[in-house]
Amino acid sequence: MTATVRAPRPRGLTLALAALVLLLVVVGLVRLVGDDEPAGRAREAAPAGEPGSAGSPPSTSATSEPSAEPSAGPTSSGATQEPEVPRTHAADGHVFGKGRVLVAYYGTGSTGSLGVLGEDGPEAMHRRLQKAARPFRALGTVQLVYELIVTVADRSPGPDGTYSHDIPRAVVEEYVEAARRHHALLVLDIQPGRARFLDVVKRWEWALREPHVGLALDPEWRMAPGEVPGSVIGSTSAAEVNAVSRWLSDLTRRQDLPEKVFVLHQFRAAMIRSVSRVVARPGLAMVQHVDGFGTPREKLATYRAVARPRAFTMGFKLFYDEDQPLMSARDVAKIRPKVRFVTFQ
Repeated sequence: MTATVRAPRPRGLTLALAALVLLLVVVGLVRLVGDDEPAGRAREAAPAGEPGSAGSPPSTSATSEPSAEPSAGPTSSGATQEPEVPRTHAADGHVFGKGRVLVAYYGTGSTGSLGVLGEDGPEAMHRRLQKAARPFRALGTVQLVYELIVTVADRSPGPDGTYSHDIPRAVVEEYVEAARRHHALLVLDIQPGRARFLDVVKRWEWALREPHVGLALDPEWRMAPGEVPGSVIGSTSAAEVNAVSRWLSDLTRRQDLPEKVFVLHQFRAAMIRSVSRVVARPGLAMVQHVDGFGTPREKLATYRAVARPRAFTMGFKLFYDEDQPLMSARDVAKIRPKVRFVTFQ
């Protein structure tokens, strides 16, 4: 039997194979470490369920970029940002602040029968009012006012039996826009007939939401049951006035409006029963406007008989046709208690 003789395996080939096996082992270990370590770091940085983890919304932390829109309310310092003061008010936000004097034309739209304001359109009457107000600059900084009768007392009951009617909304809108355009104040005058003041005033809420629109109550035309406007001089009570002023003050607060003029017309003490109980309201400039006509002596006697300057800012009316003679700005400046609101009718 012939013996088989195997050829010896070359040493170099053996070393090469060993090196290859060792390389494969090292590569496997590196891949294993490379796959596990980043995943572990990711879980440590963002555990499941926290911002930044898979399936959660983007982070909104303090380091996020601020919104491009300025936010209302407190400023970055924590202070509440004050609303801008309109040009119809003094810098302190008050209607009568900084010695201001209001000068008004009174009437209703489209007719001069109830006062000078309606003798022409708003633009023409504004120019006339500017001229009439010029002499009153000696009393202080003049603010122009349109006092517009928006609810007019009637001798007939009308469809609702209240002996009053509202003028068209379009007419009021015209004066709202004219006053805005000329930086004037607009005061809505109410002659309610047999209706309650508050019921009528609420119908004009849409206009009273404007920052330059105020309110006037005219008790001469507030009728009791059975009374007819023009036949008797009407009256109201402090309680009814307070109900209106409370509502208007709340509206001013809710709408974040500047101070509003709130006028009470009066020329007899009996026109506002228990006037001492009228409550001053926040956000309202309370005015007692004395409307007697006649000679200067008669007018001043009426004024002194009803004026309550400790409770109200005082107003005084000048009648183009009924006053004999018409008192001048210099005459008005001498009146005491001091007059801060002058109205031409």
